[in-house]
Amino acid sequence: MTVRLLTAGDEAALETFLVQHRDTSMFLRGNVRQAGLEYTGQAAGAQYVASFDGAAVTGVAAHGWNGILLLQAPSNAAMLAQSCVETSARAVAGLIGPPDQVDAARSALRLADVATNIDAPETLFALELSNLVVPSLLSNGDVACRAPRSEERAVLYQWGFAYDMETLGAPDTAEARRRSAEFMDMRIDAGNAWVAVDREGAVVSFSAFNATLPDIVQLGGIYTPPALRGRGYARASVAHSLLVARERGATRAVLFTSNPSAARAYEAVGFTRIGEYALILFNQGRP
Repeated sequence: MTVRLLTAGDEAALETFLVQHRDTSMFLRGNVRQAGLEYTGQAAGAQYVASFDGAAVTGVAAHGWNGILLLQAPSNAAMLAQSCVETSARAVAGLIGPPDQVDAARSALRLADVATNIDAPETLFALELSNLVVPSLLSNGDVACRAPRSEERAVLYQWGFAYDMETLGAPDTAEARRRSAEFMDMRIDAGNAWVAVDREGAVVSFSAFNATLPDIVQLGGIYTPPALRGRGYARASVAHSLLVARERGATRAVLFTSNPSAARAYEAVGFTRIGEYALILFNQGRP
């Protein structure tokens, strides 16, 4: 076995490995596709350290621009986490990956006693898009879904930050709000965000992909204001997002959540529980 920093030219070998674990490798695959393997501090960029058996990748750890350490290392997560952080020489803001790997990395990096904003098991859901259930609210036209309009961004910035505080434990600081708005713009500008609109034209829910590949998408940042919850709006916006993904050629979708109410909404459109996923944030970060 050899271990080294990945550089330009290693993309195919890494993709061959990650696609074997596609349900838990969306951030890794999506970030490489967006930012490449060369790290300059760019959004979605990371330093990737991988283990090899001959020419084949057998595990990888990536220390992202936001301080998050992403893992897909079934047999050597602790070693790759240490090697990656030694290479990056940057602080670890959080850990993401399969739970056993995150636990191993956290122990190896001596982060077990560090205070966290988020440290709860997440349920991993998956859906073959051919099995998508379209809610009647969407199919009968009570709710329409579309891409956000420019004049709606201000409201969506507020919603996006409300999601960050509610779900990710974000502190209410100017920097956290700036990062949240930047992430919202990134998804909208990439054509990976949608709003649900009621018959009066009011925007009532938001859905987005936080990672996309030709074969699979990952939902994230789904938000409905508290006063509008329980009416099926999130189900409609999620279903519309997945119809778009299917039209684009994707065949599968994944997401993770620890929110029981959100889980019921996802199950209503066809998602099933396939395991667990781990997300730990030691300070405010963005996967």
